[in-house]
Formats: sequence, structure tokens, C-alpha cells
Amino acid sequence: MSRVLLRGARVVTMTPDRPDAEHLDILVDGDRIAALAENIEAPDADAVDLSGRIVIPGLVNAHLHTWQTALRSVGADWTLMQYLTHLHGECVGHYTPADMHISNLAGALNQINCGTTTLGDWCHNALSPEHADAAVEGLARAGIRAVFLHGTPYRSPDTPHPLIEIDRLLDGPLRDRALLTLGMAVQGPQYSSVETAVADFRAGAERGLVVSTHQSGGEPSPGWEALRAAGLFSPLTNIVHGIDLPDEWIKTLVEAGVTFTTTPENELGQGHGTPVTGSLLRLGAAPSLGTDIDTAVPGEILTAGRIALAHQRSLDHAQHRQTTGTHANTPAVTAKQALAWATVEGAKALGLADQVGRIEVGMQADLVAVDARALNLWPAHDPVATALHAGIANIEAVMVAGTWRKRDHALLMPRLDEVKDQLRESGERLLRSIGPTGNQS
Repeated sequence: MSRVLLRGARVVTMTPDRPDAEHLDILVDGDRIAALAENIEAPDADAVDLSGRIVIPGLVNAHLHTWQTALRSVGADWTLMQYLTHLHGECVGHYTPADMHISNLAGALNQINCGTTTLGDWCHNALSPEHADAAVEGLARAGIRAVFLHGTPYRSPDTPHPLIEIDRLLDGPLRDRALLTLGMAVQGPQYSSVETAVADFRAGAERGLVVSTHQSGGEPSPGWEALRAAGLFSPLTNIVHGIDLPDEWIKTLVEAGVTFTTTPENELGQGHGTPVTGSLLRLGAAPSLGTDIDTAVPGEILTAGRIALAHQRSLDHAQHRQTTGTHANTPAVTAKQALAWATVEGAKALGLADQVGRIEVGMQADLVAVDARALNLWPAHDPVATALHAGIANIEAVMVAGTWRKRDHALLMPRLDEVKDQLRESGERLLRSIGPTGNQS
């Protein structure tokens, strides 16, 4: 297998007990990191000079409804209720397998372009096996690492998750996929009956799958207590948003190892409520991050990190002034914490913490090179903050499992214009299914 030696960069490993940034060489052998040290000698490796760059772990977008890519920006001015009405009420049934494929392909490519190497694809529009397979193939064609969280459009609270489809995907389309794994995107206790919620969570636990569910506003339903009584909360449980869960419930879930994913830009903009970040931090826990829906917000996970950080700092500053009457002398949350939400915590949320999220020997070679020589980042006095402040134009190179997916600021995807044309055609057709208040022009 190929060996690549990355030289000259400042490396942010995100590994505990190491400096925030170090001058290190990284030797990649096949799909893994083989060595991490100063001045590695590997004459048989393809040497790449990354002087002036900052190398970080591949970013993790833990929650994205990638199937909505073709409808980018149509819901930028929608509230949550308008989104549910127009997209889930009017549009979802018009999707064909081809629509699922092109949105997942283009959406995953955009994630790579933004520095994301691992994606939590929350696919709750798998109308048929053909729709699911087409979505999976879109991810595979893009070359991204992903957890395909299988879901269906909203259905009766008494209708359980289609387990025959979960088992089919495990035994067929997702079997022996090096970069793709399966999870379950279930309706959960907010949208299911108690019996259905328990049955869905138990089915996921029996199969060892990540089970992810939305909780977006409102008091916990009786299903939450039933899931706790059944012992079904674990590190393989992922709660998206988690908004309005009382602190005592969040404490219970954190103690069980449950992960939380916040999508701050969309939560704040559409009216979900206040992100759960602060409640987690007070318990010594932390969120992972997602961008949620391309229909409303951009897909840059670093932007989500900056918004989550700024919002939480704002709340903390306000609380400090109210309590003490003075401004705080130090921030309550750091840039490194925010970068961890986009790397380490995302890997945990998707059940991949032993593979990605940090730069360590033996881990998967999922790496991002940030061009810190650019005018908007130079001089890069603080490499961690510089990485967090990066935009798409600064993401020079992206490697997934030892394979370059972006080099010299360009995606390594043939016939990208054809992909864009197919995406536009899909979006234009789907847009016609949205009613006149859908804000389309």
C-alpha cells in the first residue's frame, strides 16, 4: 500500500496530554497513521511539503440531512414550522432514488471541500430500499467516511422502524464497506409511542448500532422514562438538539454515556430553542456539532463551531455580569474546546472514537491541511484558533483513509460540472412540489 510522508506543518493532534500544536512529521501507511514524530526518515514514502500549513484531524459533521442538498437555501427564511410544512409535508414524497443519489453525492463532496472527512448522514427520507441504496451509493462515490443513519419520513407514532430494511442494509449494501457504517435514525420518544420508542432503541442495541433521535423543544415525553427503565441509554445513543431537556435528565443521560449533537446555526435561526451546549459543559461533558440542513444554513462545520462558541460565551458573559455586576476577566469556553466539538466529540457521537477525531499512531489517516499563509489567517500566532477560523478557501488538502480527496484547494472529483448540473435539475424539479409560501423565486 502507498506511503505518504507529510513534512513541515504544525500539527494539532487533539490528543490529551500533548501540546496544542507541534512541529511534527506524519507518516501515512495505507489507510492509517504509521508514525508521528520530528524528522521522520522514510525514503520509500511520497514526501509532501506542508510548510506554512496547519494539519488537523479530519472534521466530523455529526448531523446532516444530506438528502436535502438539491434544495439549498430555499428555506433560509423559514421557521421550524414552515420547514416541517413545506419540506416534510409537501416535498419528501416527490423524491426519486436519483434525487437521493445526487444530493448525497454532491452534499458529501461539499463536506469534503469544507474539511469534513466523517459525516453523520441522518437520512430520514428513505422511502424505499431503492432510495436507501441510491443514498448509500452517493456517499460511496464521494469517498467520504460516513455513518448512514437510516430513517424514514415521519410516520404514525405506533409504527416501528422497518427492521427488515436495517438487516437488509447490514447484509447487503453496507456489508464490507471500509468507509461506510450503518446507524438508525429513529423517531424516538418525541414522535413515537412509548412501546415503539422502546422497541426501536432495543433493536438498535441488539445490533450494536448507533441510535440517533431528535429532541427539539418541549418537555420529555413518557417514552424517555420508559427507555431509562429498560436500560437502553448507552454510548451508542445520540440525541440531536436535546433542547428543553431538564438538567436532571441531561445529567442522567450523560452518566449513561449518551452523546449530544447541537446544530447551533439552525437551532438559533429556525426557532428550535437554546442550544444544549451550556448544560453539557456544566456537567463536564461536551456536544458534537452538525450543520443539519443545507436548505437553511451553509454546510461548514467550522462555522458551526464558531457560532456554538460565540453563543455560549455570550450566555456565560451575561450570566457573569448578572451575578457579579462586572465583566468576566477570562472566557468560560476556549477555541480548543470548540475544535474538539468538531473532531473528538463528533467521532464519539458516531461511534468512531477509536478510529477518527485525533491524530495518533494507529488511527485512520483522516487529515486536513489548512493553508495558514493566506491573508485572512496570517500571521497564525495560535494554530488552534487559526484552524477554527478557517474557511473553505483555506482548506488546501483533505485526506480520507490515506487517500487524497482534495489537493491544492481543488476536489479530486472527475466531471464535477456534471454532478452540479444533475443537482440543479433535481432541485428545480423538487422545488415545484413546494407550495407558494415556500419562498422560491
